Amino acid sequence: MNLKKQFCLLVVTIIFASSQAADWTYYFNSPATIWEETLPLGNGRIGMMPWGGVNHEQVVLNEISLWSGQKQDADNPEARQYLAEIRRLLFAGKNVEAQALMYKTFTCKGAGSAGAAYGNYQVFGNLFLDFQYPDSTAKVTNYRRELDLSKALATTSFQKGNVNYKREYFSSFNNDVGVIKLTADKKSAISFVLSLQRDEKYKVELDGKTLVIHGQLSGDGISDNGMKYYGAVKVQLKGGNVQYKNNRIVVEKADEAEVLVSMATNYFQPDPENVALDLLAKAEKIRYAELKKNHINAFGRLFNRVNLSLPKNANSGLPINKRLKAFVSDSTDADLAALYLQNGRYLLISSTRKGSLPPNLQGLWANQIRTPWNGDYHLNINLQMNLWPAEVGNLSELQLPLVDYVKRLVKPGENTAKVYYNSRGWVVHMISNVWGFTSPSEDPSWGATNTSGAWLCQHLWEHYEFTLDKSYLASVYPVLKGASEFFSDMLVEDPRNGYLVTAPTTSPENAYWYEGKKLNICAGSTMDNQIVRELFSNTIAAAKLLRKDKELIRELIAKRNKLAPDSIGKEGQIMEWMEDYKEVDVHHRHVSQLYGLYPANEMTFEKTPKLMEAAKTTLERRGDESTGWSMAWKISFWARLKDGNHAYKLLKDLLEPVSEKNGHRGTYPNLFSSCPPLQIDANFGGSAGIAEMLVQSHAGYIELLPALPDAWKTGHFEGLKVRGGGEVSSQWERGVLKAIVLKASVPNTFRIKIPANWDKNKLKQKFSNFDLENNLLIISLKANQKVVINIPE
Repeated sequence: MNLKKQFCLLVVTIIFASSQAADWTYYFNSPATIWEETLPLGNGRIGMMPWGGVNHEQVVLNEISLWSGQKQDADNPEARQYLAEIRRLLFAGKNVEAQALMYKTFTCKGAGSAGAAYGNYQVFGNLFLDFQYPDSTAKVTNYRRELDLSKALATTSFQKGNVNYKREYFSSFNNDVGVIKLTADKKSAISFVLSLQRDEKYKVELDGKTLVIHGQLSGDGISDNGMKYYGAVKVQLKGGNVQYKNNRIVVEKADEAEVLVSMATNYFQPDPENVALDLLAKAEKIRYAELKKNHINAFGRLFNRVNLSLPKNANSGLPINKRLKAFVSDSTDADLAALYLQNGRYLLISSTRKGSLPPNLQGLWANQIRTPWNGDYHLNINLQMNLWPAEVGNLSELQLPLVDYVKRLVKPGENTAKVYYNSRGWVVHMISNVWGFTSPSEDPSWGATNTSGAWLCQHLWEHYEFTLDKSYLASVYPVLKGASEFFSDMLVEDPRNGYLVTAPTTSPENAYWYEGKKLNICAGSTMDNQIVRELFSNTIAAAKLLRKDKELIRELIAKRNKLAPDSIGKEGQIMEWMEDYKEVDVHHRHVSQLYGLYPANEMTFEKTPKLMEAAKTTLERRGDESTGWSMAWKISFWARLKDGNHAYKLLKDLLEPVSEKNGHRGTYPNLFSSCPPLQIDANFGGSAGIAEMLVQSHAGYIELLPALPDAWKTGHFEGLKVRGGGEVSSQWERGVLKAIVLKASVPNTFRIKIPANWDKNKLKQKFSNFDLENNLLIISLKANQKVVINIPE
C-alpha cells in the first residue's frame, strides 16, 4: 500500500481536546483519620504516605525489599513417594481419600507461609513532625490535602491564624530519596520536632546532623539474623535555627524547611548504610526546585503516555471521599472511571521499577510489621493482576521487574519440580516471597495449585507480543521452555477419559461437593488445562520464532493435543472441573474456569461462540458481588463479552466506598481497593478492565470501543498499547467512533476492525487493503509511522 497516497486521501481533522493538560488530582478537605485515607507516594523502590495532620504529621515510610525471613529449603523429600498413590486414588474416584493423603504428605516442610523463615513484608518506619505555631490557639481554615497523579506530588495546605502553610511531598524518581518541603507565607513561622520510630527491631540515633534509623530483622523468628536496613534523614533550612538532640531534629522559627529521607536494605546491595548515605549526600547538593522538576519530568515520561477523557458532572469536583459516595447513586460522573484508570497506572509506576521487585499484595505500601497475608506474592491471580495494566497501559518496561523475579524462581523451582514430581523444568505453587519459595504451601486446599509458574509465563510472552522484541524473547525463552518441560513430564493420563491432566491439583481456592464432603483436590481443573495449553502454544511459537528445539516443539504439540477441551455443564456454564461437580460456593470469588476468556484469548466470538455464551452463563451464576479483585476481574470478563454496561456496573460496584454494609469491600477513600483488607490488585485489575472496555487486540485484530457503556457517550483516549507493537488513540461522539490514530513502535502489519456503521465502500476507495467481509482494515507501518483514520463522510 502506498502510504503517501493514503495520507493524501485522508483529511486529518482529529483534534483531541485533551491536548490541554488534564487534571489528574484528587483531594480531601481534612487530615487522614485512618491509614487508608493517606496519600500513596512511591518511586518504584521507596514510598511515603503522609497523613497531613496540622499539629502532628505522620509520614509512613516503605522500602519494597524490606522482608523478614530468609532463604530456606521447604521442599519435602518424602512427598514424592505418595504421588502415585494420590493419583491412583483420584483416578479410582476416591477423591476423599486422595485429599486426606495430600494433607498428610504433599505439603512443604515446616510451617510454610505461617513460618518465621517464610517472612513477611514490613513497614520501614514512621517519620513524625510535631509542630509549634506562632498562635497555637488559632483556628485552621482552608484545609486541603491532595495528590496530583500526573506529578506524583502530594500537598497539604491550610491557614492557621494569619499564616498560610504548605507542605509538598514526593518520592523522587530522579534522585531516589523522599522529599518533604515546608513553607509559609510569613517569616519565622515554621517550628517542629522531627523524630523516627518503628514498632520493633530498630535503633534511632544522631550521626552528626543526620538522624538515622537502622536495624536487622529476624530470619528465623528467634534471632536478629535476617535483612538489614538503614534510613537517614537530613533537614535543610532557610532562616531559623536547628538543634540535634535526644535523637531528634528540632527546628525553630524557620522560613522554609526541606526534609530529605533516604532508605535502603541489603537485599540487592550488601551495604545499606553506604547506599542510603550516598543517595542522601547527592540529593542535599541539589536545590529543591531542581529536585522537584527532575522528579516530575522523570515520572511524567511514563505517566503522560496515556490520557482518557470521559464526561463529568457536578460531583466531579467533590473531595474524593464524598465523590465516591456520590457515585453510588449517580454514576454519570464517568470522569471518575478515567481517574481510576490513571490511578492504576500511577500506582504501578510508583510501586515497581527496573532493577527492583514487582508490586506485592499492597504494592509497596504497608503500615504494619505483620502485613496481611504477609504482603507476599499470591500467584493464583493476584501478582499477575498487578501487572495487567502494564502492557495496554503503555508501561511495558514495568513488566520487566516481574520478568526478573520469575527468572529468580527458576532455580529453586527446578529443585521443587524434581523433589515433588521427579520432573524436568521448574515449578512454583500458589505463594512465594522475596526468598524464592516455590514449594506447595502448608494447606493443599489453596496451596496445591501448580500452574502458577505457567501463568507467570503468560506475562513473559505478552511482553513479547506487545513489543515484538526478539532479543528479549531469546532472554526469556529458557524460562518458557523450563516451565513447559515441567508440565510435559508432570502431566499424567487419566484412564477414565484418556486426557492428560495435572494431578493432583485444585481449581484455585474453590471447593466442590463429593460424597457429601467439601473437597478441593482434583485431577485436571479447567483452569489448569487452559493455562498449560496456552503455555505450550506460547513456547511452541517462541521456539519457532527463535528457530530452536524442533524436537521439543513436536513433543509439546503432541501433548497439547491430549489436553481436555473446555466443557459446558448441565447449567450451561463452563465446567470448573473435569467432572460437572456442584460448587460449594456458586458465588466464589475465583472464576478460574474463565481464564481462557481473560486474561488468555482461548475464547472469542469468532472461534468459540458457544463457549462465549457459556462464559456469560458462568458469570451470571457467579454473580457480581465479591471481593475487590474479583469484581475487577469481572470487568474484563464482561468487556471481552462486549457488554459495556455490565462492565461499567462492575466498576461502579468496585468503586463503592468500603463500609460494614458491603462487607468492607470496594474502595477506600484514597482509592486503595479492599479485599478486605487492602489488596492493591483490584486497583490494577480495574484499571486494566477500563482499558479493555476501550480497546482489545487479543483476537488477531484491533477493536476500538468494544465495550463502550451508555454512560460514556462522548470521549477520547490517547496512547493505549495493542499487541503487535502499536499505540492507539480514538475519539467518539454519541457512542459512535469518529476517528482512530495508530502509531507503530516497530514495523508491522496491523488489522483494525471497522465499525459496522462506517461506509465500507468509501474506505475501500481510500485504502487498497480492506477486507470487506470481516470489516478489517489492513495497514502496514514502519517504526514510528502514524496513520489517522476518520469516519468516512
